[in-house]
Amino acid sequence: MKIVELINNIKIPITNEENELLNQFEGQEPIYKNSLSERQQLLANQLVNKDILTRRIQDGKVLFKKKIS
Repeated sequence: MKIVELINNIKIPITNEENELLNQFEGQEPIYKNSLSERQQLLANQLVNKDILTRRIQDGKVLFKKKIS
């Protein structure tokens, strides 16, 4: 388990698997959903629910972007 701090200074635990995925978002670059495996897509959706990632549609494609600092 890891602890991440949200923008509003709330600390939230995430699993090691979610942390591995979150590490792919270094540099604030968005990642397109279709470039993730099915398991990674599930983890990304869990991180969206925890308010750590944002999910947007751009040019008809779904992308995830890191929301925390």
